[in-house]
Amino acid sequence: MAPASLKKYEMPPLPYAPDALEPPHISKEQLSLHHDKHHQAYVTGANADLEKLEKARQDGTEVDMKAILKELSFNIGGHVLHTLFWPTMAPAGKGGGGTPGGALADLIDREWGGSFDRFKAEFTKAAASTEGGSGWAALAYCTMTDRPMIMQIEKHNNNVYPTFQILMVLDVWEHAYYIDHKNNRAGFIDAFWNVVNWDTVNKRLENL
Repeated sequence: MAPASLKKYEMPPLPYAPDALEPPHISKEQLSLHHDKHHQAYVTGANADLEKLEKARQDGTEVDMKAILKELSFNIGGHVLHTLFWPTMAPAGKGGGGTPGGALADLIDREWGGSFDRFKAEFTKAAASTEGGSGWAALAYCTMTDRPMIMQIEKHNNNVYPTFQILMVLDVWEHAYYIDHKNNRAGFIDAFWNVVNWDTVNKRLENL
């Protein structure tokens, strides 16, 4: 039995009602399945991986470190990105949609030549072209250059810029949209722009 002081990952609640992003954006059925089943699976998986490591340490037995660390990275990555994803959205007209303001708008203007549309187009292309049916698009911040960077993440843990702080994420795994949009990823990406919570993204930038 692991010591009680060893914490495990916990599932965060949605920051809004499951039907708050209802069509034409994201349905209650889609959002509930995504949060309650898919995100929960990464939390459960990460905790199971930690328990395997704890048991091996307690028993003095060997584990396949390459395999378990690969699995742990995948599950933790899934949990962290989903935890960022839910607050990145808000009901349209009630915090979601529109264009950013404040420091985030200034940062985007500086990097993309004063064109939010150019940023939106690049981010959309990054999301649409993420490999296969599993991945993410993210807006990250590089402290070394003081520049925002678009990051295309495969699965939950590949092609990540190490230590870059993530400001905004869009889940383009098929499980994020297959109920509402079938295989139409582009339709889901279009819907996402109507529910982006720019205040939350701005706060992440301000809190760096």
